[in-house]
Amino acid sequence: MLARVSTFALIGLEAVPVDIEVDVAQGLPGLTLVGLPDQAVKEARERVRSAIRNSQFSFPETRVTVNLAPADVKKEGGHFDLAIALGIVASGGQLDPASLRQVAAVGELALDGSLRATPGILPIVMAARARKPSAILVPAANATEASVVRGIPVVPVASLRQAVEHLSGTLAIPACANGSPALRTRANRDAVDFAEVKGQRLAKRALEVAVAGSHHVLLIGPPGSGKSMLAQRIPTIQPDLTLDEALETTAVHSVMGLLSDGRPLLTQRPFRAPHHTSSAIALIGGGPNPRPGEISLAHHGVLFLDELPEFHRDVLESLRQPLEDGSVRVARAKRAAVFPSRCMLVAAMNPCQCGYLTDSRHRCRCTQAQICAYLAKISGPLLDRIDLHIDIPAVPFEMLSRGADGESSGAIKRRVLAARARQRRRLRSTGLFANAQMRHRDIQRCCPLTEEAKALLKQAMEEFAFSARAYDKILKIARTIADLAAQDTILPDHLAEAIQYRSLDRQLWV
Repeated sequence: MLARVSTFALIGLEAVPVDIEVDVAQGLPGLTLVGLPDQAVKEARERVRSAIRNSQFSFPETRVTVNLAPADVKKEGGHFDLAIALGIVASGGQLDPASLRQVAAVGELALDGSLRATPGILPIVMAARARKPSAILVPAANATEASVVRGIPVVPVASLRQAVEHLSGTLAIPACANGSPALRTRANRDAVDFAEVKGQRLAKRALEVAVAGSHHVLLIGPPGSGKSMLAQRIPTIQPDLTLDEALETTAVHSVMGLLSDGRPLLTQRPFRAPHHTSSAIALIGGGPNPRPGEISLAHHGVLFLDELPEFHRDVLESLRQPLEDGSVRVARAKRAAVFPSRCMLVAAMNPCQCGYLTDSRHRCRCTQAQICAYLAKISGPLLDRIDLHIDIPAVPFEMLSRGADGESSGAIKRRVLAARARQRRRLRSTGLFANAQMRHRDIQRCCPLTEEAKALLKQAMEEFAFSARAYDKILKIARTIADLAAQDTILPDHLAEAIQYRSLDRQLWV
């Protein structure tokens, strides 16, 4: 007897439909898997056999052939177990094969027949919705995560036995309520706040500009000046995630198995801070079976690279294309995996090898050649892709001894939201949402300058020898500063402030 059931294979973040075909025929007892399975899928033979028997079903004592179609798509992982087991039970006459025609099933089986939580459920359910099955069966442990997706009935099952009884009609398992409003509540109030940062008024202003325009930023200052403290508070002034953004971000974390039981949907922008020893694959993604990297886990959030010059040169250079395009494309022989990487890069570094070049309280021990060599660890092309270079001075004792009197994150966030609203209205026809995304033709249209501002920009370009990319960056930053001031035209004051945020281009130290 032949039985068919639908499931999905994960290739990067893409869930590809897979049809499980099971045939039980005369021949020597055995279970054969075909259709390009990897080792984990091949081992399903033993898991499925034990799960079926321990669920009080009989395993066919004849030849069983399982085909995973299409045959040219590599099948990886243990989440095919449930679909394979249902096909075998149905082809053995213990379940009507017709009950499997309009459903999809996904989940890894334990030897006792119970279902384990499976990574990547969210992108699988999102892909299943497009095929419009009557329902999709998922492990009960993944039910809350799967129910985030609207428009498809999600049936949580705890075991193979439950799945068979539900499909046969002897046990009615209600589908989860899709898109529960409770899932959209913010998990916690922000644990940190900009009001806790002593001093650093100019740095906080620069970060407000960076977030308002979604610009990449580099923090430069001596040890202990508060670079990490400032970076950790950036998500508190970013706009809240929209539902579409939350789904995109959660899908990446779902594939990596990083979602907690109590938070099936990410409602706060991610903040990822990989160590400087991370490899290019860990940061960008890839590997034999392509997986997302830290830049994709930071999608719609912040990627914080502390001690930027300590990262390997090839790792830093691999950032250039993802920062420019907003996505990572990992090509393989037969298929390419695409991972999203639209994040805000926040990097931090010391001004020199010893760290005290700009600190008036300590004497710098570096020679001129050492300073140049240290700064040269960051290539010009990468530096050009970072919009703002912010000097973070050491905080004097008088400022540290004061109480927390800085502006709160909530107050800064209100100004950021107002600036973002202006940008959305201006960029509505382009499909962009922030000034940092503007292309050259958008800059020409959206960045009108007064005659005084044009003269100032010309003088700066000649005096500091800015590159063409730096020219565009300055105009984008000035546009954001004007938006924060609710101005349609870029004034000389806006342009002058934007120029101040290109300190490395201006070579202030060397």
